[in-house]
Amino acid sequence: MQRHGFSFSKKLGQNFLINPAVCPRIAEMGGAEKGAGIIEIGTGVGVLTHELAKRADKVCAIELDERLIPVLAETLAEHDNVKIINADIMQTDLKKLIDEEFQGLNVAVCANLPYYITSPIIMRLLEERLPIKSVTVMVQKEAGVRLCAETGTRESGAVTFAVRYFSEPKKLFDVSRGSFYPAPNVDSCVIRFDLREHTPEGVTDEKFFFKVVRAAFQQRRKTLCNSVSATIGAEKSTVISAAESAGLSPTIRPEAMSMEQMIAFSEQLKKMI
Repeated sequence: MQRHGFSFSKKLGQNFLINPAVCPRIAEMGGAEKGAGIIEIGTGVGVLTHELAKRADKVCAIELDERLIPVLAETLAEHDNVKIINADIMQTDLKKLIDEEFQGLNVAVCANLPYYITSPIIMRLLEERLPIKSVTVMVQKEAGVRLCAETGTRESGAVTFAVRYFSEPKKLFDVSRGSFYPAPNVDSCVIRFDLREHTPEGVTDEKFFFKVVRAAFQQRRKTLCNSVSATIGAEKSTVISAAESAGLSPTIRPEAMSMEQMIAFSEQLKKMI
């Protein structure tokens, strides 16, 4: 990196994975195998890319920082099954990429995500209903707890419902801060989302459902009815009626609700407003 005159960008949240013991585990548990195509998001200097390329038929690595392209040309020179794409993942047409690059392959995503943009990237990958089997990501440990939480527990939040709506999340293993350069101030963990073939039944309007979920957790210390009423501007009496019609106590808190209860509440509220 010194030879290439590379300096780390705080703006891009660059903490590169350098622990060689971690990358094979991510590759193996993230779906890198014969017959697979892997989309990697954020390459660093290519330590994980190398392990993915050794196992999968093809790797398309999307890297935003153009300064890394000559570095990767050197570190990944031995692999002829890697394509580096200098682009922003949030601006990339992933359906087109999969159609053009991974014909006949089972597609999975692997990424060491910058902490500041973890949730937007994960939600985009899930919401677009891409033809992918799984998403395996390295995230801040605290974020991993929320993302893999069960609904109906204290750790659950709006993102918990969103993740579980589209996938089955699983924490794979922890990664210490010393596995990165430069070392961040927090530890990380690797989690995998196995995408569902079918989303939960009963939702007639996904956009409204997720609006209700976000509203429910907008003011975490409040009850479901108080938070939803204050956030989406519905009369509190209407929100209470919706909760009762769904078989819920008006004083229930959103973190105590199951997916089925949240769907039932959302459907009742949609009918009343």
